[in-house]
Amino acid sequence: MSATVKAVSSDAEGPQPDLRPLTIVLANPRGFCAGVERAIEIVERALEKYGAPVYVRHEIVHNRFVVESLEAKGAIFVEELNEVPENVPVIFSAHGVPKSVPADAVRRDLFYLDATCPLVSKVHREAERHHRLGDMVILIGHDGHPEVIGTMGQLPEDAMVLVQTVEEAENIAIENPDSVAYITQTTLSVDDTVEIIGVLKRRFPSIKGPKKEDICYATTNRQEAVKAIAVGSDAVIVVGAPNSSNSQRLVEVARNFGCSKAMLIQRAADIDWSTLDGVSRLGITAGASAPEILVEEVIATLRTRFDITIERPDGAVENIFFKLPKILTKDAEAS
Repeated sequence: MSATVKAVSSDAEGPQPDLRPLTIVLANPRGFCAGVERAIEIVERALEKYGAPVYVRHEIVHNRFVVESLEAKGAIFVEELNEVPENVPVIFSAHGVPKSVPADAVRRDLFYLDATCPLVSKVHREAERHHRLGDMVILIGHDGHPEVIGTMGQLPEDAMVLVQTVEEAENIAIENPDSVAYITQTTLSVDDTVEIIGVLKRRFPSIKGPKKEDICYATTNRQEAVKAIAVGSDAVIVVGAPNSSNSQRLVEVARNFGCSKAMLIQRAADIDWSTLDGVSRLGITAGASAPEILVEEVIATLRTRFDITIERPDGAVENIFFKLPKILTKDAEAS
């Protein structure tokens, strides 16, 4: 799935008069992951095939630029299914939804497309499997996040319990400690999650876990990439949305790995220039729901104030691709 190399390439436009030098270190990989690309393409293809409007339950991914771009093409974003009128397509976001949502769509005879990331769907299937085996399921995640709401909604209310912190893991009470399993939100901090899992395994020695870790490849790769650039950077900018879990985790990881001056911005206009006083080496990365065009915008804005040199360290190579729903593929159109 991925390979890591250590080469570094750089580019510079030559010295700019009267501008202070600034070296930008671009994390690699950064930005869009396969699940995000798939979700956005589902909305775009649905608009092409069915015409506007196409409704989307919740932000398709957590990025306002992406949402507003799709709104301009005819997508309408709503929070609940009862806001969707009859006789229009509705798409469920990449974060996944409780089982009650597609059931309600079927009851109302709505045509829906599910853009849930396949790696989130994998966690849903794990929860169902453990429940069938009679296990109490512990979900490691953040309360209120759409992915957590969707995952909790795969099972009856008393069949899954949420753990957010090491302290909660230390204090959680399970009626049958020999029949328990854990799953995790896909966008958590890898290091924090390992600590919580360690507590659960100590307290419940027979606890069952996923065969392969639930935290997705893109979350892991982006966190490893920001660790690599944080160590030698005076500051780190993460391009992403405040409601994006994976973007928030990148800020935390950068701070934990040597760069106390790590900040989250949505657009170049959000840069607090005072935070760059005295900074000569700036790391830049982007959350999995942030498009590369926003990183380019940040760099272009920085060029107006600094004499920029860019370093591009190599990192994990991602070649993951998720199939679209068959109804939206060209093969379906031809048949």
